[in-house]
Amino acid sequence: MALPTETVYGLGAHALDPAAVERIFAAKQRPAWDPVIVHVANLDTLTGLVGEVPVHARRLMHAFWPGPLTLLLKRTAAVPDAVTAGRALVGVRMPAHPVALELIRLAGVPVAAPSANLFGHTSPTTADHVLEDLDGRIDAVVDAGPTGLGVESTVIDVCQSPMLIYRPGR
Repeated sequence: MALPTETVYGLGAHALDPAAVERIFAAKQRPAWDPVIVHVANLDTLTGLVGEVPVHARRLMHAFWPGPLTLLLKRTAAVPDAVTAGRALVGVRMPAHPVALELIRLAGVPVAAPSANLFGHTSPTTADHVLEDLDGRIDAVVDAGPTGLGVESTVIDVCQSPMLIYRPGR
């Protein structure tokens, strides 16, 4: 299902269900080597998803979550390899969009949600943009109007010292 975030529309599925994650990759025609970000509705959801959260990562969470900041943290065995492309770290973020937060909260599970477009295409900022690429390839689109930013989240590896910005966003 496509859902709005404050950055772009994402294509969401249960992040801990390998079959659901594979459906994201199939719908987007996304290569398996490209990991996806896991979205959470609260900090409690991180339990069982990631290992120890460093103090500096917690400071970033408290300062910038909810918001367009993705942190790379050590994953647990519960996170399928498809989510991380077999890597040891998983990208997690808490979106600031109220509809996204409520949908994730209601789902009761972490939600893998890369941008809701075909791989290599421009990230969608409206429900109509999602349908231009994915109509007939996904189950639903939640239309909450245009997104506010139109640029993906910033991605920071907090497991390195110094921390490393992999993708600057907004």
